[in-house]
Amino acid sequence: MNSTAHENALDRVLVLEMVRVTEAAAIAASKLIGRGDEKAADAAAVEAMRAAFDTLDIDGTVVIGEGERDEAPMLYIGEKVGGAIGKGPRIDIALDPLEGTTITAKAGPNALAVLAAAEQGNLLNAPDTYMDKLAVGPGYPEGIIDLRKSPTENVKAVAAAKGVKPSDIIVCVLDRPRHAGLIAELRGLGCGVVLIGDGDVAGVIAVTDPDTTIDMYMGQGGAPEGVLAAAALRCVGGQFNGRLVFRNEDEKARARKWGIEDLGRIYLRDDLVKGDCIFAATGVTAGSLLDGVKYTRDGKMTTESVVMRASSGTVRWIKGEHRAR
Repeated sequence: MNSTAHENALDRVLVLEMVRVTEAAAIAASKLIGRGDEKAADAAAVEAMRAAFDTLDIDGTVVIGEGERDEAPMLYIGEKVGGAIGKGPRIDIALDPLEGTTITAKAGPNALAVLAAAEQGNLLNAPDTYMDKLAVGPGYPEGIIDLRKSPTENVKAVAAAKGVKPSDIIVCVLDRPRHAGLIAELRGLGCGVVLIGDGDVAGVIAVTDPDTTIDMYMGQGGAPEGVLAAAALRCVGGQFNGRLVFRNEDEKARARKWGIEDLGRIYLRDDLVKGDCIFAATGVTAGSLLDGVKYTRDGKMTTESVVMRASSGTVRWIKGEHRAR
């Protein structure tokens, strides 16, 4: 497929239609905010997202989804989605219908419905393992961050490039026991550490938005979420390093199944997402990136979404109003 065909493939996937998909998932999940049932919230988002995909004129393939077919009855890796299978443009899709199931169940902040779409073959088929992640926003020299270096070295490099002291750098970290050493090292430098309970896609994307005041993201989270975050960074700028983390031989075998042979490789942003891509997210619960779904007295719902496109560098913030369903 030549470059013109690539462009045409995504041109036919209207950016606003991708927002319709994340909006549908977010609205469905929002009805279970604070109900304490993670599985029900996730299932509602999955069903709504799948139904919304089927209204689009695409031949889509889920390359990052809810798991493998025997583990996930809907939106599993390899599943075909869209209303033009075999006829429409061939699009690879990475998705998380509810990024932050625990957040939603507990009515916490930063739960999202999120997806990325690219022309066929341009999203890494990341196995469902952990990934060491390191991210910084746009405007820094290429290679400013490096997972092979210590957190201290990375903070000092970013601080020097920004023209501030290391103690002026603010780092977002997932609040997990495994990060105790990382958090202690950062605080030892005097860094501000923003701890998030879940939802590290929003955490990584926060480095691109000056309003969040977050300079860097560090820590270990899900590999599929790493690809989603890299798609957003590809659209708006910023650097990303990721390295897969394997807890056992079974996880290594699953990685090889998806064609990953160099298990210690450090992936840069453009290794995870190539070519043109679209990133879309809708807030489920209110957070630093997006407001959550809200219900008005007259029975309507409001949503807040962001959609980005790599080829144009366009970022659109969209507020939607929906009739009760």
